[in-house]
Amino acid sequence: MISRSRLVTRRLYFLTRSFVLQSYSAIRPFSILTMSKALESKFQTAIDSGKVNGAVICAINSKGDFAYNKVLGQRTLLSGEKRPQQLDDLICLASATKIIATIASMQCVEDGLLTLQGDLSNIAPELAEKKVLMGFSEEDDTPLLEPAKRPITLEMLLTHTAGTSYDFLDPVIGKWSSKYKPKDGGKKTVEDMFIYPLSHQPGESWMYGSGLDWAGRIVERVTGNTLEEHLYERILKPLGLKNDAQFQPVTREDLRERLVELNPDDPEGHGYAVMGEGASINGRTEGCFGGHGLAMPASIFIKIIQSLLANDGKLLKPETVDSMFQHHSSPEAHAGQRAKLAGPLGSFFRVGIGEDIKVGHGLGGVLTLEDVDGWYGSHTMTWGGGLTVAWFIDRKNDICGIGAVCAALPLDGETKKMATELKDVFRKDIYHVYDEWKGKQ
Repeated sequence: MISRSRLVTRRLYFLTRSFVLQSYSAIRPFSILTMSKALESKFQTAIDSGKVNGAVICAINSKGDFAYNKVLGQRTLLSGEKRPQQLDDLICLASATKIIATIASMQCVEDGLLTLQGDLSNIAPELAEKKVLMGFSEEDDTPLLEPAKRPITLEMLLTHTAGTSYDFLDPVIGKWSSKYKPKDGGKKTVEDMFIYPLSHQPGESWMYGSGLDWAGRIVERVTGNTLEEHLYERILKPLGLKNDAQFQPVTREDLRERLVELNPDDPEGHGYAVMGEGASINGRTEGCFGGHGLAMPASIFIKIIQSLLANDGKLLKPETVDSMFQHHSSPEAHAGQRAKLAGPLGSFFRVGIGEDIKVGHGLGGVLTLEDVDGWYGSHTMTWGGGLTVAWFIDRKNDICGIGAVCAALPLDGETKKMATELKDVFRKDIYHVYDEWKGKQ
């Protein structure tokens, strides 16, 4: 006859064993997925080469029952001490900031503070005053300027069709900046930094630029809050997320302690390992730059884009999210985008998408306009940040993700090439991981 104490012990044993097995079952898919190991081994090989310090990869589906979070490698503290990189470490998002500024802009549209096609002249008179730079006179090298034919709209800013090109990407605008942009060393606002003329008539072509920086300022003007305040109140809080984000410069000590880019090679944490020499802009900015300035953990960024994937209504109305994933540009502007994709910067603007795939532009990023076999579904939105960050939202296949390579400085040619290859590994191989996981359900 079994004693009462032994019976209780056996019951506890089986209850404990059952709990352990259930817990193991919950995590088991990732413990046995061969594709996840293959993905991680490619990143680890790069880390072992010394060209990459670490990486963070996050992917999730709309329900969250598929959630892949992997952190590899080490980061170096300012003291020189090395420690394993953590999932809640902050990364420099660079241009991945743009999707955050897009969400904020569309919230203002929903609130009745802005419209997509409305004239922004009263809100942003600096934009209304801009003329279009057609080139330079052959006689005296003075700029040839013509008036804008139409007002700039929020939709143009969100789709890079306003003509607000970056001067470091457009040689004609770059020449104007080198001749006329003030050279003083003071801090620059969005208005100061992007003082140069338009590169093309608003709405008539496409060129990557400062549209989202301007959109962020417009959000600030119509709401009366900084973009950082808006981020916390309207994006992080509704998702139940901690306020673990700050626009450059990162000054909060609790965040600086976790800022991957803050290290002996980048003692101010400007993000040189992400943006190259372009990161110097983060030491010269004043205020929030919605086009490039945010530092945030990948674990928070993935939750934000998951909300768009799930279309859960927490950040934006379902119909608003649906509209973001539609192609938004005129036939002229779309032709301009195609021309840029076929040009010298085409591989950068295609963000890993093949030349044979039709693409357009949604509100927040580049869109695939057709299915890509075994990969992106039609109307997948994607973009990146600097040289090392990539993200995507694939509503058709129900998956979104962010991958960030933490490159070692200096950023030589081999390191840049490796970072580009690893972003492609992330974009493609995470689908293999997801497919294998689905096959085991």
